[in-house]
Amino acid sequence: MSFKDLFKKSVSSFLKKILAVNEFNDFYIGYPKRILVIRQHNQFGDQLAGISVLRAIKERFPHSNLTLIASPENYYAVLKNEFIDNLFVFDKKKIWEPKYFLKLRRIIKQNYDLAIVPATVAVSSTSCILAGFSNAKIKIGPRILNGVDNPYKYIFHYQIALDWRKHPDTHVSDFIQEIIRPFGISTKKFNASIIFDKDDLAYAERFIEFLGAAKNKLIIGFHMGAGKPGNRWPIEKFIELIRAIKNNFELLFYITGSKADKYEIEYIQNYFGNSCGYFIDKRIPQLTALISISSFFITNDTGVMHVAGATSTPQISIFGPTNPFNWAPIGETKYFIKKSDLIDDISVEDVYDLFKYVMRKKKN
Repeated sequence: MSFKDLFKKSVSSFLKKILAVNEFNDFYIGYPKRILVIRQHNQFGDQLAGISVLRAIKERFPHSNLTLIASPENYYAVLKNEFIDNLFVFDKKKIWEPKYFLKLRRIIKQNYDLAIVPATVAVSSTSCILAGFSNAKIKIGPRILNGVDNPYKYIFHYQIALDWRKHPDTHVSDFIQEIIRPFGISTKKFNASIIFDKDDLAYAERFIEFLGAAKNKLIIGFHMGAGKPGNRWPIEKFIELIRAIKNNFELLFYITGSKADKYEIEYIQNYFGNSCGYFIDKRIPQLTALISISSFFITNDTGVMHVAGATSTPQISIFGPTNPFNWAPIGETKYFIKKSDLIDDISVEDVYDLFKYVMRKKKN
C-alpha cells in the first residue's frame, strides 16, 4: 500500500469515528424548512444539467430555504437561479485561511433539517465530508455508485444505492433525482434553468444591433470549443458549415467562447474577420439572453450546450464519445447528432441536412 493510500485510509478511519451516524430505514423526512445541497465537485455543464434536483426539492417543499454549496468551476451555472436561496462557493485553496474557514463553518452549521449530496458520474469525498461536518438533522447521500462503494457512506442517515447501468440511456437530469426519489421528491421538468434580467437582455440586444441585424436575416450562434478534445468537431468543418448556410440563407452569425477557446476564436477571426460577431468571456446570464433571442444555435458537447439548452431556441448539439441520451438538452427544439465515438465521423452534410430539416419544421 502506498503512502498516499495509507494516509487516505487513516483519514477515513478517523472521520468515521467522529462523523458516523446511525442509518435510518423509514424514509420519512417530514417537511424540512432548511435544506443544504452540496454539489461542488462537478464541472459547469454537469451542474447545469443537474438543476432538476433543485427544482424537485422546491416543488416538493416550496417554502423551504435551500442553500447550495458549489465550486469555483461550476457556481456560475446557477447564478440567479430561481431555486436557490443561498449560494456558497467552496474553494479548497482557501480552506486554510482563517476568515474563509469561519465563513464556511457558519454555512455548514446553520441547523439544517436536511443535507443532500447528489452524485452522477462520481461520488465526491469532499462533498460527503462537508455534509458530515454539517449539523443537519438528516443526511442523504450515496452508498454505492455503479458498483463502486462510497467509503464515506457512514456519514449518511440514508444511504442510497445508485446505478446508472440499470438504465444506461437515462438522462442525467433524471438520474440525479435517484438520490431523492425514495422520499417522494421528484420532477418531470428536466430542462435546465438560467435566469437573466432586463440588463442582460439589453446587453444581448445591443450586441445583435452591432451585428447589423435585419428582420429577414437569421441570427445563428456557434460554439466551437470544448473542454475535452474528443468533443471538438473540427474547426474546418464548422467553417464549411457556415459557408453552406450563408450560401442558402440570409445570415448573421456570432461565435461564443472564453479564453479556453483561444485557438478556435483566433482561427475564426483569421478566416471571417469582422463579418462575424464575437461574444467572448461574457457572464452566463448574458450568454443565455443572447441565445434566447437568436434564430438558431449550433454547438459541441460542452457546458455552453447546456446554456443553450436552457432556452427555447432551436439547437443542434454535436456529439462524439459522450452518450447524447444522457447529456443532450431536452425539448422540442433541441436536436443532436452522433455517428460514432469519433466526432470527426460527422460530416458537414450531416449537420447541414439536420439544420435544413429543423428550419423547414420551424416554418411549418
